[in-house]
Amino acid sequence: MTTTTSPSLHKLGNSDLHLTPIGFGAWAIGGGNWDFAWGPQNDDESIRAIHQALDEGINWIDTAAIYGLGHSEEIVAKAVKTSSHKPLVFTKCAMRWDENRTIYRSITAASVQEELDASLRRLGVETIDLYQIHWPNPDAEIEEGWAELARQQKAGKIRWIGISNFNVEQMKRVQAIAPITSLQPPYSMLRPAVEQEILPYCLANGIGVINYSPMVSGLLTGRMSAERVAAMPSDDWRRKAVEFNEPRLSRNLRLVELLRKIGSAHGVEPGVVAVAWTLHHPAITAAIVGGRSPEQVKGLAPALHFRLNDEEFSNIGKFLVENPVA
Repeated sequence: MTTTTSPSLHKLGNSDLHLTPIGFGAWAIGGGNWDFAWGPQNDDESIRAIHQALDEGINWIDTAAIYGLGHSEEIVAKAVKTSSHKPLVFTKCAMRWDENRTIYRSITAASVQEELDASLRRLGVETIDLYQIHWPNPDAEIEEGWAELARQQKAGKIRWIGISNFNVEQMKRVQAIAPITSLQPPYSMLRPAVEQEILPYCLANGIGVINYSPMVSGLLTGRMSAERVAAMPSDDWRRKAVEFNEPRLSRNLRLVELLRKIGSAHGVEPGVVAVAWTLHHPAITAAIVGGRSPEQVKGLAPALHFRLNDEEFSNIGKFLVENPVA
């Protein structure tokens, strides 16, 4: 059911962008046959999923050139073009591919220019709302790449510039060149490492934070099981991820049952509880929530509004302390 009340909007860092608490993550809709694929994906289903997200009130989409080697951006463009809604669209540079579909990394000024122009073309826009360096790799090139993003921002091809997967030392290096609007780190109850230094630094320096994988790539949605993990397509990158394999998998699925119990009291899915856990942190501006079908999006849309109370948050924390990772 489409929500009837508008979600709250959160200002992103130093920008004039105001985001709904969750955005649509377009990694999985890149489809199969590339190194970080989630397996095959129907493009029409992807477009319907995006339409559903926008109808639910989500006002931003996060993609990257590397997702499906350009394919995700093309699908996002088709979906936005055929929707009455006009969401903010964010994308990223720094991961590239050659004619053999082999991925390589580059953040030189020339590479950033090429990637930006290609993304503008695939997305069918003249300006990208938020353009991000996907990974600080090669590390020696981050200053050159960031300076180029700042130049392209002044030229009007980018509204705001951000980074993803940077540590504090790397953030300080690029801040000396131009202000950082946002950071995109992995953050979830299974991957809380950024709580130590990175989130406090962003909070203290006015850097917006858009966390990715709040449900750990589907693991905390409530729809995952040991059998489903075993049946994943061979090109699904999650087959090799430590959280999807023993000894952690059984522990993580027990955590999902706690999330299910909390969520059932409010009529929401475990994944909604997992997203709400990340939004509980004051440094988090908004969270990326992926969806491969309208049904998945409908199930997760309550994350626009649902928040944990202190007791529920404490109960999750207690489980994590009492069941440390193996």
